[in-house]
Amino acid sequence: MPRQVLESEIQNLKNQILRLGDMVRQAMLDAIEALKHRATNRARQIIAADQAINALRFDIEKAALVVIATQQPLAHDLRFLASVLDIAGELERMGDYAKGIAKINILMGDKPLLKPLIDLPRMANITADMLQAALQAFVNDDAETAAAIPRRDDEVDGLYNQIYRELITFMIQDPKTIDQANYLLWAAHNVERMADRVTNICERTIFTASGEIVELDTDENGNAR
Repeated sequence: MPRQVLESEIQNLKNQILRLGDMVRQAMLDAIEALKHRATNRARQIIAADQAINALRFDIEKAALVVIATQQPLAHDLRFLASVLDIAGELERMGDYAKGIAKINILMGDKPLLKPLIDLPRMANITADMLQAALQAFVNDDAETAAAIPRRDDEVDGLYNQIYRELITFMIQDPKTIDQANYLLWAAHNVERMADRVTNICERTIFTASGEIVELDTDENGNAR
């Protein structure tokens, strides 16, 4: 019976982590979409909704600590619970990045975008796919899939560098665009940092599955460094 209780609690934590990940993923996509269309009312809704992300993060942490204290998990189960605590924090921070993009939208006031957003939504979509795949790998205890996901971070970095170069060109050609360009750079940086944190989740998945602590760092060709 104790093992059944532990497995039930672990499954509940998996479901909650997936739920939190979905909330964060949608917040990021919504924030980029709101920025693309300069929808400041939607941006305010995203900022307000961040409270729910924070609350769920703490609910997950409390539940994981209760399981550790009452069920005496060992080996793999204990690694899973430790990883849940870490991943919940990673997701909450990613939610902050999404909120930050929404704040940037509001800070821009009534100023138009320098150019239609193309690469930034692409960055966001790749990052959203990476996050969804990483969390699924975590709950499935799939270290092999987790190890492959960070290779897509090079795509995100490439798009970020392209955005950076374009916006620097705008600023050089017309210093009046500096503020607008900086806002978009901050937004792109937030998405890039979210992709980096997906890599952290993948590292935790490998730790949970194998007990090994690895650093998933790849070069531009996707090869391990």
